[in-house]
This record gives sequence, C-alpha cells and structure tokens, in this order.
Amino acid sequence: MTDITDIKHPTPLTSGDFTAAEDPFALFAEWFAEAVKSEPNDPNAMSLATVDANGLPDVRMVLMKGYDAQGFVFYSHVASAKGRELAANPKAALLFHWKSLRRQIRVRGNVTPVTEAEADAYFATRPKQAQLGAWASKQSQPLESRFAFEQAIAVVAAKHLISEVPRPSGWSGWRVHPAQFEFWHDRPFRLHDRIEFRRDAADAAWVKSRLYP
Repeated sequence: MTDITDIKHPTPLTSGDFTAAEDPFALFAEWFAEAVKSEPNDPNAMSLATVDANGLPDVRMVLMKGYDAQGFVFYSHVASAKGRELAANPKAALLFHWKSLRRQIRVRGNVTPVTEAEADAYFATRPKQAQLGAWASKQSQPLESRFAFEQAIAVVAAKHLISEVPRPSGWSGWRVHPAQFEFWHDRPFRLHDRIEFRRDAADAAWVKSRLYP
C-alpha cells in the first residue's frame, strides 16, 4: 500500500440513499471521494483511539495513508505512545469527521503491523525533510528545546546530503481491520441517520442495523 492518492479503492456506491448500502467499504469509498472534493484540509484525517497499560483511553489525530478491503493504514514511530499501546493491546478505534458534509464514520477493530515492504514503499514517497525528521525525532519522548530538535535534523541531513534517506527501523505502519463500522449523517432537529455494520470474523458476512439517533 502506497500513498493515499495511489490506492486502488473499493468501487464506490452509486445509490443516493446510504442507508440502503450493504458493503461498508464501498460506502466508505463513496463518502471519502466526496470528502476529497469538499474538505479544505486533510480529508484523510482521522482520530485514532488506543488504550494504555492502565486502561486509560488515548486519542490523537493521524492521517490515513491508504485503505482497501483489508483495512485502514497509518504510519508513525514504533516507540511512540500509540506504537507502544498498540504493541501491548492491538485494538483501535477510528473516527472520520467531515464537517462540510455533516458526516462521520466510526471504525473499530484489531490492528496488525504493515509489512516491511509496505513501510519502505510509503516512506520513499515522503518529502526528504519529513524523512529526515523521522530519523531525528524520538517521538513522544521529552524534548529539551526546539533548537535541540533542529540540531538533530541538521546532523541527519548532513549524513544524507546527496543520498536517499532509508526508512528508520523504528518507523513503520499499522492496519486497522474493521469489525465494526458506523455511518452517521446529520439531519435537522438531531433526527440523524445512523447505520451500523458488524461482523465476527474477517471472512464473515456483515450484519447491518439501523440505530436511533
């Protein structure tokens, strides 16, 4: 899986009534395609929720860098807070919120690391300055000053002045495999539409339910 602009997405639905959808991935593809056209910034932004060692939820915004029928992919440092939490408890929840469309999608499921080849391929597409930052950053660790970080970037940049920047071994990605989707669409007077899809296993059929707003 490479950059989000190069992904082969599931075929979007064509029906105007999303509550008639039977395939959550196809419905996601339709909504995401519309969000790409309407959102002024980062339509692929999503909140990622994990749980720490004490069972305390932890949430932050990340960028979805790819999706297909297997799940949703994002990248970060393995030693970051999210990386440590996913190593201990490989489950996560995602939330996409597109304010311009008055829609949101919730996703929950198990998480697995992407392959080395996938991580290498995506890292190669990043701007060189971002690649250097991945080497210089001790993500989620205390930082004494911004100047110290800039110095660390300069040291890495000097090492790769005319060469390609390889992917750090501690920088990789994860794939969230959905076991549950919820599609929410705003309606007047808080009479919203909500459709939920659940399945017990990756090869099981989706079970769809309509939820009270």
